[in-house]
Amino acid sequence: MYIVSEKRPWGVALLPLEALRPHENINEEHLRSLMSEIVKDGVLRKPILVDFKTLVILDGHHRVEALRRLGARVIPAFLVDYSSDRIVVSTWRKGWHVTKKDVLRAGLTGAKMPFKTSRHILVGVDLPIVNIPLEKLGVRTLEAGRSRRS
Repeated sequence: MYIVSEKRPWGVALLPLEALRPHENINEEHLRSLMSEIVKDGVLRKPILVDFKTLVILDGHHRVEALRRLGARVIPAFLVDYSSDRIVVSTWRKGWHVTKKDVLRAGLTGAKMPFKTSRHILVGVDLPIVNIPLEKLGVRTLEAGRSRRS
């Protein structure tokens, strides 16, 4: 079961893939592994994390690209108010410092950061599980998704 709300912070909404603004690059090896997992499961378990004002992707770049390559048109997104203290940014990379301003700049200008640069933490908020079947996202068939990867 899944819930789709209107586009507002702290809720889940189905967003068109083309409206989203990535701030990080992806890793092809990780992407291939994730695509296989998603196709095998037949569902998308977790929504991506997106700033509701700018539509910058905060977490879920690989899920977005996986679904795009599988032919999806929309993706479930947990929308947040990025200016809120309920979301904190840090980095996975040793010796790096990343701010919310850096993340937004990268997403809005297209000057993407390397993959797995930013790490977003929700404080006092649980990311919901959505378990949306791939067909609901516009993936026509799993076989079609497999042939697009070739």
